Amino acid sequence: MTTLGLRIALPRWRVDRAGAPIVLGLVVLGGAAVFGGSFAGGRNLGNIALDASYLLLIATGMTFVILSGGIDLSVGSLLALSGVLTAYGARWGTLAAVALPLAVCAAFGVVNGLLIGRARIAPFIVTLAALLFARGLAFAVADEGNRVYIIPAGLTLTRLGQARWLGLGAPVWLALAVFAGGLVLLNLTRFGQATFAVGDNQEAAELMGLPVARVRVLVYVLSAVLTGVAGVLVAAQTQSGLPTIGEGRELEAIAAVVIGGTLLSGGAGSLSGTLAGVLLLKVIQNLINQVGTLTAYYQQVVSGTFLVVVVLVQLRLARRRRS
Repeated sequence: MTTLGLRIALPRWRVDRAGAPIVLGLVVLGGAAVFGGSFAGGRNLGNIALDASYLLLIATGMTFVILSGGIDLSVGSLLALSGVLTAYGARWGTLAAVALPLAVCAAFGVVNGLLIGRARIAPFIVTLAALLFARGLAFAVADEGNRVYIIPAGLTLTRLGQARWLGLGAPVWLALAVFAGGLVLLNLTRFGQATFAVGDNQEAAELMGLPVARVRVLVYVLSAVLTGVAGVLVAAQTQSGLPTIGEGRELEAIAAVVIGGTLLSGGAGSLSGTLAGVLLLKVIQNLINQVGTLTAYYQQVVSGTFLVVVVLVQLRLARRRRS
């Protein structure tokens, strides 16, 4: 029955989710035509890919959460906490620098999932509390921001975070590997089918015998851990952990997922659309920087405008299906 539900959910969204890749292609062509090599050059495209890799990791986890009918507002703070814990743990070597933040982020995911899946508390409230708690913990570890932990340049983690493979930063390849794993998990496993089913109709999923609470716990753990991985890579790239990073990153991740065609109400969407949404946001931000006369705040204006337009289009399509 879950397979049948998945087969119904995916085809009806296939046309709608093609919008982001089409717009992305048009924007890239337009940017290349207007700015030439300064935009379409290999170095600039590599920088776009590196910047997008961190967001892709977060947005991949966020896609699972939103598909299940939830939301995760804690990812920006978890990104900061992961970076601080990475730098803090680097004194004991690469293993501690990676294991410490991932374990803490996983714990946040478990608590979020249990409160949402078992206690039935609204995801907005739970993850908002996690946002505040994680940010406060990051500042506490960093002595209220007065202490910056530095990762040694000779550490294996640092060399990995700053390495380049085939002209692209190592985080890009790692993010693509995680994305490929997410595609398999979402489209070819029972867990992926259950995620669609829970987001489409939780009551029906329970009647079918699906472990709804378990699915909710797992999607929040996945979101938190992937955010932790992004924080580790950011810290390795910058050789430091700052408690101020990641502010607003949760909204950027949600925007990328929704722009990619995933319904905020859950049950319909795709990771391929999320990839297009991430790249579209980063390309637009880069084009704004190419102009030079516009401030960084215009990036937020453009991202917000895209999000509003996409949500309006989604509402219109939803009404057409009901009529």
